Amino acid sequence: MSEQAKPSVPTRLRAWRPASLRRALLLGAAAIVPALAVAGVLALTGHGVVAAPTAALPKVPGQAHAPVVPVQFPSQGTPTVPVVLPRVQNVTEFLEVTGNAAAVNTVKLVARVNGYLEKIHVPDGAIVKKGDLLFTIQQDLYKAQLAQAQAQVQAQQAALTYATTEVGRYTALVKRDAAAQVTVDKYVYDRAAAEAGLAAAQAQVAIAQLNLSYTEVRAPFDGMMTRHVVDPGNVVGGPGQEAVLAEILQLDPVYVVANISSQDVLKIRANMDQRRLAQTDWGRIALDVALSNENDFRHRATVQYVAPVIDAATGTLFLRGIMPNADRTFLPGVFVKVRVPMGRTLQNALLIPTRALGEDQGGRYVLVVGADNVVQQRYVQLGESHGGLQVVLSGIAATDRVVVGELWRATPGSHVNVQVQDIGQVVPGQRQ
Repeated sequence: MSEQAKPSVPTRLRAWRPASLRRALLLGAAAIVPALAVAGVLALTGHGVVAAPTAALPKVPGQAHAPVVPVQFPSQGTPTVPVVLPRVQNVTEFLEVTGNAAAVNTVKLVARVNGYLEKIHVPDGAIVKKGDLLFTIQQDLYKAQLAQAQAQVQAQQAALTYATTEVGRYTALVKRDAAAQVTVDKYVYDRAAAEAGLAAAQAQVAIAQLNLSYTEVRAPFDGMMTRHVVDPGNVVGGPGQEAVLAEILQLDPVYVVANISSQDVLKIRANMDQRRLAQTDWGRIALDVALSNENDFRHRATVQYVAPVIDAATGTLFLRGIMPNADRTFLPGVFVKVRVPMGRTLQNALLIPTRALGEDQGGRYVLVVGADNVVQQRYVQLGESHGGLQVVLSGIAATDRVVVGELWRATPGSHVNVQVQDIGQVVPGQRQ
């Protein structure tokens, strides 16, 4: 075609018909949509492509579609889960209650004489021994009173010596008719008065010594002193003055106190009657104690006191145990968990790790792998816990394989492979 015959640009633009534009857009969409579908499936699955059927793609006249080949995913196989066999052993039934630790002895250190506080000899919170000097109160006045009383003793001793000498002298003179009997009687009276005066003076010395000893406040027992209430330089022990200087608490041993409901008391007493135990035998019963953040009851206490009556206001019975506390693990007032023996032993009880338990609206359950390696869900009735192990009263047998790990893989009804473990591998410290 000659240059004169070539259409101009505006002519070519006019030759581009809307029908041609629509045809081009449809052809582009036919190529783009499958690619977008492939990319979307890749992003969602992360493993491969599941192709959409060809009929779902827009069809363009004259455009052929290539067959879509689905991507095959590799099989993940049968999962393996760890299982344990329940432990069979005799277990003593316990009643778990919440209580508190309490100091065996608590004493308020007071000023028993009047005077200003001279010195504090130990810091606040110090661990002290019996007899340690804690506070000193003004001593000058009481030392002077002691010296005065001792002087009175010397004076009365001198008077007694003089009267005794005169009685002997005038008694001899009366025998020789050289003195009157009335003179002898006077010196006998003086001797008796001097003896009484000496006794009184000696008592004053004892009082003065006692008052002087009160100026030194010492620890009555081994324990821990609280913060001081009065600073040095303040007058203490006088009328209207603060008498308490500080407190001292005995922390070793320590009390464990708890309250038991009347219903539980009846159960315990019934079990004790079956074992022919009297209430006086409670002193031989051991209590298991744990702090609120401890899972195992590693501390041991002995029943020291049981109230003879049930508190009508609370319907509970007061129980107190005592246990060693050399490292001061238990501070007075801290909350503790106490296990009280119910007086009965379960024969051949089944114990499983606590971690094997699950819970839903139906209650507590465990997953058990049957002989066909199919997972089953069993609802169970639970008893007491024992250091990471839980007593199961019903729901499983001693031969059941209980799932203790990979619980998300062991769905009820699924097939699994099992890996039998020892309970000691699952709960440290629990060996067969």
